[in-house]
Amino acid sequence: MKSHPTKANHDSHDHDRGLHHDLAIMAQRNMQRRQALSWLLAGGSAALLVGCGGGGNASTDSGSGDGTGTGTGTGTSTGSCIANASETGGPYPSDGSNTVNGMVSNVLLESGVVRSDIRSSFGTASGVAGGVPLTLKLSVVNSNNNCSVLAGYAVYLWHCTREGAYSLYSSTVLSENFLRGVQVTDASGEATFTTIFPGAYSGRYPHIHFEVYPSLSAATLYTNRILTSQMALPRDVCSTVYAGATGYSASVSNLAQTTIASDNVFGDNTTAQMTQMTPVLTGSVAAGYNGTILVGVPV
Repeated sequence: MKSHPTKANHDSHDHDRGLHHDLAIMAQRNMQRRQALSWLLAGGSAALLVGCGGGGNASTDSGSGDGTGTGTGTGTSTGSCIANASETGGPYPSDGSNTVNGMVSNVLLESGVVRSDIRSSFGTASGVAGGVPLTLKLSVVNSNNNCSVLAGYAVYLWHCTREGAYSLYSSTVLSENFLRGVQVTDASGEATFTTIFPGAYSGRYPHIHFEVYPSLSAATLYTNRILTSQMALPRDVCSTVYAGATGYSASVSNLAQTTIASDNVFGDNTTAQMTQMTPVLTGSVAAGYNGTILVGVPV
């Protein structure tokens, strides 16, 4: 699969955004209709999760599972879903798969990496990443079993700073480990992270990386992962944040140079995949943003 930037669009209306945007909206509406039909046929008890996250509190820093054994799939269904496309972890995963200055980089082995709020560094590092607040809820489901929720699974999430740098790798933040963290899905299959809105750097569309592991105990090395993927951030929200928030000035021009279609990670995905791989966000630059994304894992 491929990678990311996008062009800025300050128009708040749906028209004039081009054919790609229209197709994505049509696919999303069709998916939501199918979900609603599945929900009604199931007696109305399923929770439809393709929607906006609320402003509820994030889960505790200790995670929401006990970290032992393997996660489980419950009988609760979220409607219809597809498996998220597998994507590259990129050059900055710190999951034990590569090195920095000749040393293996693996933040998953560090005490303190299991936390909900990933804006600050932990351990001996003390930096805090600045930017527009973003609270993101990942709902992890089994795409091979009627989208039943996957409880007790671990999600490792990481992304760049508002300036486009990656902690533990980029020279300006080499000694920091912020914007990286692990959470365990709760009984509803949900893992919540509080972070900042990432910037757009040259050559990539704005995105967030994540890996899914079968349990917290397995989330110590990349070879144990069952999914590596990326989520694309909504272009209209990117444009609003980059134009209106402090520290994102370079992202305006970087976004203007890349679209999802031209991105070398997202460009070969289907419209249906991209609809599921793009979170729905609500909020503002002043108040921050909240969102939910459905993660389909074929287990």
